[in-house]
Amino acid sequence: MNDRAIPLLEIAANSVGSALAAQEGGAGRIELCDNLGEGGTTPSYGTLTLVRERLRIPIHVMIRPRGGDFLYDEAELAVMQRDIETCVRLGCDGVVLGALDADGAIDVTACRELIASAGSLNVTFHRAFDAAGDPAQALQDLIALGCSRVLTSGARESALQGADAIAAYVRQAEGHVRVIAGAGVTADNLRELATRTGAREFHASASSRHRSSMRYRNPQLQGLEADYRASDATQIRRMAEVLRSLTGQGQAGG
Repeated sequence: MNDRAIPLLEIAANSVGSALAAQEGGAGRIELCDNLGEGGTTPSYGTLTLVRERLRIPIHVMIRPRGGDFLYDEAELAVMQRDIETCVRLGCDGVVLGALDADGAIDVTACRELIASAGSLNVTFHRAFDAAGDPAQALQDLIALGCSRVLTSGARESALQGADAIAAYVRQAEGHVRVIAGAGVTADNLRELATRTGAREFHASASSRHRSSMRYRNPQLQGLEADYRASDATQIRRMAEVLRSLTGQGQAGG
């Protein structure tokens, strides 16, 4: 972990457009996903292939077959394994995954098999970590499994609210796994979050509502509203500038 002094901004990109906005705005990496409103699920094959063709920055892909809990059955784990194999075949840089048992502990057996499928790809354990019953033990399990990173809000609604817990995870993980602070991260709180947690990697969607160009709209279609959210290059650029100002250095990749 020799790049600890170099801060990095990871953008949760929910589309090709969001991925390109992340790159334009100066993000160091994307987490490519779908369904951000459910915490993120695996993106479509078409999205994945097109983003792989068009992006120069590293791409980590969300491996999550559905929203809800992180307790997966045999079929769901098989889907996750196939998706990881697709990421390996397409030359992605990393995968983002997580699985718990019914008691809120890391499902070590399932995670070990998924990580093995990832081969040489970077592996981030996502915010299933925040749903673990014993975070300190969970972090030790992730270190033993060989995860590259863990994404966390400190088990709170936002990373700023969970800053003290994140700081404790950073100390525990030092030299073993990188801690990514995420949830509610903006340009306005990024400097405080970095100071309070000691984290050097930060995760945000940096999204804004995009107004649809549809002239005709049916207001009765709840859940099928025409407007949508996507990452905003201007917000990302502001966040990247804050990170650069912390050390005067560029962003690390990977």
